[in-house]
Amino acid sequence: MGTYDAKLRVWRGDDAGGELQDYAVEVNEGEVVLDIVHRLQATQAPDLAVRWNCKAGKCGSCSAEINGKPKLMCMTRMSSFDPADTVTITPLRTFPIMRDLVTDVSFNYEKARQIPSFTPPKGLRPGEYRMAQVDVERSQEFRKCIECFLCQDVCHVVRDHEENKANFAGPRFHMRIAELDMHPLDVVDRKNMAQEEFGLGYCNITKCCTEVCPEHIKITDNALIPMKERVADRKYDPIVWLGNKLFRRDRD
Repeated sequence: MGTYDAKLRVWRGDDAGGELQDYAVEVNEGEVVLDIVHRLQATQAPDLAVRWNCKAGKCGSCSAEINGKPKLMCMTRMSSFDPADTVTITPLRTFPIMRDLVTDVSFNYEKARQIPSFTPPKGLRPGEYRMAQVDVERSQEFRKCIECFLCQDVCHVVRDHEENKANFAGPRFHMRIAELDMHPLDVVDRKNMAQEEFGLGYCNITKCCTEVCPEHIKITDNALIPMKERVADRKYDPIVWLGNKLFRRDRD
C-alpha cells in the first residue's frame, strides 16, 4: 500500500473537558499509529500532548485506546486498518486525564509502593540463593512487564468503578504479589494481603488483561488463577482450617 491520507479522530482536552477532533494525516507504508500522531503534531496540532519514549514497544509510555481497545501506539501498524475507516485515538479511560492523550497513572505507582518487597530468609547472603529452573522462569515471565498499564486500563473492576480503586490493586500488581508469594525464597505471607488489602477477590478472571498485554504475559493463567487458588486454600480448605485451629498456626 502506498501513501494515503488517513482519517484520524483524536481526543483533545484536559481534566475540565474536551472533545474528539477530526484530522486528515498522511500515512506512508510501514508506519505505526505513533508515527501518524507525530506527523499530526508536526503539521497541524503542535500543542497535542502525547506521552512516548522508546518507540520500540519496550517503555510502555505510548499507551492509548485505539478504536476503543487499549494498545501501544508504537506497536499498532496503520496497515491493520482499512484506509477508508476512521482511526479514533483516545486516552486511557481508567485514569484521570491530564491533557489530550496523556493521563495521570500515579495510581499504579501508589499501589506498587504498598506491596512489601522481596524478603529472603534471614542469614541468606547474596550469592547463596538457590532456585529450581521452573521458579526462575516464572519470575522471568512476570518480569517482562513494561508497565504500560494496558491491563490496568482494561480491567472492568476499576475501568467502570472508580470507587474500587482504593481497595483493588489491578492485574499488574496482583501479578507482582503472585510472583513474590510463589517465590521459593520469599518469606512474607502474602495470601491474606492479596485478598484483604489488594482486592484479589474482585477479579473474575475474564482474561481481558491477558488479551491486551503487549509482552504476551499469561497474567490470568500463570498469576491470577494460581494466586486465587492459594488464597482459597488458606481461607476455605477445611483441613487447613482445622490445622490452624488445632495447632494455632497463622501460616501454612
